[in-house]
Amino acid sequence: MIDSPEFAIFKQLLPFDRSIAQPVYSQVSQQIINAIQRNYLTKGTQLPGTRVLSNILNIHRNTAVAIYDELASQGWVKIIANKGTFVLDPKQKSTKKRTVSTTINKAYSYAKKTGFSFQESFHLASTATLVDVKYAINDGKPDLRLHPVNQFTRWYSAAMKRKTLIKKWNNANVSSLLLFETQLCNYLNVTRRLHINPKNIISTRSTEMSLYIVCQLLIKPNDVILVGNLSNYAANMTFQQVGATIKTIPVDTNGLDISYIKKHFIKGKIRAIYVSANRDYPTTVSLSAKRRLELIQLAKEYGFAIIEDDFDYDIQFDGAAMLPMASIDENGMVIYLGKLGQSLFPSFQTGFVIAPENLINEAKNYLYLLDEQGDLIQQQMLSELINEGEIYRLMKKNIVVYQQRRDYLCALLKTHFSKIAIWKIPSGGLAIWLEFQVKISLVKLAETAQKNDLFLPKTILYQDKNTCAIRFGFGHLNIEEIEIVIGKLKKAYNSIVRDTAFLTD
Repeated sequence: MIDSPEFAIFKQLLPFDRSIAQPVYSQVSQQIINAIQRNYLTKGTQLPGTRVLSNILNIHRNTAVAIYDELASQGWVKIIANKGTFVLDPKQKSTKKRTVSTTINKAYSYAKKTGFSFQESFHLASTATLVDVKYAINDGKPDLRLHPVNQFTRWYSAAMKRKTLIKKWNNANVSSLLLFETQLCNYLNVTRRLHINPKNIISTRSTEMSLYIVCQLLIKPNDVILVGNLSNYAANMTFQQVGATIKTIPVDTNGLDISYIKKHFIKGKIRAIYVSANRDYPTTVSLSAKRRLELIQLAKEYGFAIIEDDFDYDIQFDGAAMLPMASIDENGMVIYLGKLGQSLFPSFQTGFVIAPENLINEAKNYLYLLDEQGDLIQQQMLSELINEGEIYRLMKKNIVVYQQRRDYLCALLKTHFSKIAIWKIPSGGLAIWLEFQVKISLVKLAETAQKNDLFLPKTILYQDKNTCAIRFGFGHLNIEEIEIVIGKLKKAYNSIVRDTAFLTD
């Protein structure tokens, strides 16, 4: 009976994988649901008994019982005592949104290509690379292990229980929604000496979303955007996607060369300039106070916008962070982008855009199309954390940890790379600009390091005829990991130099 034709489908369509975390009963029940949805098992079909099913799939009978109990609890089958288990009408049913077994039957395969044409974008090609290594260097991301999980569990739970939350969700236009933006304005006015009100700000899911919205409003095809000759690859992809023409300008020890703009561009030919507020990306050099004033004056004279990205304002170790140009902008030339909660889990971070009211009004309309719902729970919680000073306390606590990591990294670099590379100790941020004095192939360095369990993504490698450098992000590594990573990087470097010398000989 086990091999009878009516039960053959169970052998064909119910694969499962014992090696993954998802329970077998859950995998199999999901596969049966898929079969019901595709009419492989129609209404009224009697499923094999639990003993038969356990023999077919070579599983314990208790597991077979659990499979049918799971299906019955979701309304896919009906279990009738002394008669059997029968499939119910699959109409109006939906599957649980959970990942099924990594082994998927060919009957469930999905088309790899569309049956219609669409516009592909070269500029939005993913820079992500999947590798199986234990250690990695990034471009300066925080350590999410520092996120206070237990505290945030309590705060998030408390925010969800607020009676006003449902009212806000059901009526997204009520003035109470301004609470978060008001709290955020107050926080930014204090910490960055801005002079804004809620009409000058929108909150977004991320700084990437902020920049995307700004570009949609500001940039038309062929508009000229100025960036540093070494610049933020993610921002450049966004500019290119909206059709901008990107022009590069030199960056020296004082940041962007403003005099170069005056010499090579004329009034009315520049749409915007993208600049990092505190530390240039990727080189970490700061735009001097003198050049900041020159840039603001030039923007007024030439009529271009300044997109000021302050992605790491809160991560400041030595001295005070430089105030954003937006704090002294009297003529509405600056669009200020930033992020709140840099050391928190990404779902708790929020981006924001600060600009004159007329631009913000248009940005809010665009944001409504992209993200009508928003995240009111996140906003409710962050409002309370700002009001109670928790955001500031968490930031100060994490800065102590990051400064220790920066100092330890620099000490190790001095020991192992002092004759190989040059760098400056940054006053803030989570990355160091490491320039090799003798040019090597950074691609080969990355390949060699990966063989030794260290991943160097291509987005941190900067190499041309004048540059051979790495943007070395250290924030995500603890002290022990930093020591291991430096050891692996030095080993990879020595291997490259040795191979190069052998080929030369």
